[in-house]
Amino acid sequence: MSTAQETPRLEAWYIANAAAKLEARIRARLPGRRLADVAGRLSTMVPEIHDGFDTSYHRYQVTRWWSRALSTLIVVGTVVTLVFAFRDQVRSGTLHARDLVPLAESTINDVVFAAIAVFFLWALPERRERRTLVGLLHQLRTLAHVVDMHQLDKDPEQARADYVPTDKSPPNRMNAEELHHYFDYCSELVSLIAKTAALCAERTSDPVVLGTVSNLETLAAQMSQKIWQKISLLPDH
Repeated sequence: MSTAQETPRLEAWYIANAAAKLEARIRARLPGRRLADVAGRLSTMVPEIHDGFDTSYHRYQVTRWWSRALSTLIVVGTVVTLVFAFRDQVRSGTLHARDLVPLAESTINDVVFAAIAVFFLWALPERRERRTLVGLLHQLRTLAHVVDMHQLDKDPEQARADYVPTDKSPPNRMNAEELHHYFDYCSELVSLIAKTAALCAERTSDPVVLGTVSNLETLAAQMSQKIWQKISLLPDH
């Protein structure tokens, strides 16, 4: 009998291990380059972010249970209060036409305030989870921009034999082969950053969080495309 295969999932340890290996490769190929520090930072951030996801999800479940319980109590309490108030008016024989307006106003006020409280409690778990996850994703976005800053002043034309620098040209101590490796490492880094963000998408259905993940993946793809354009301009080595 065939069994349904489990959908493959991203593993935080695999991404962290890939980032650590990338750091080692950068240090071996391009010693002294601070790009290796960025890869090292990513390898330590992945477990931190994964733990943050787990903590956020556990807190979401607890908060969700309490918010649903309190919402139920508020609804039941409001209904019971209104029923008893109306019943007391009827039993006492004091319910007249002129009493219907203030009774209706009181009922509407109670229902409105109860609805506001229920709406706040119902949305509270999602808001707490969203704040945590978006904060973690912003850390990844910052790291992606750090990678972009590292490659920004690396000009492939500097590796050409006929390149003539000016007194304002940024210094370059890498040849075409080293620049090719450097750009390749930058592309791998932004790809790993996008993979780390994708971990978050597997743990939530919040549209704001998913939108932030999508924007970060798009940013990483654009950065990688720009880097590979530079690689295509490098002379043969």
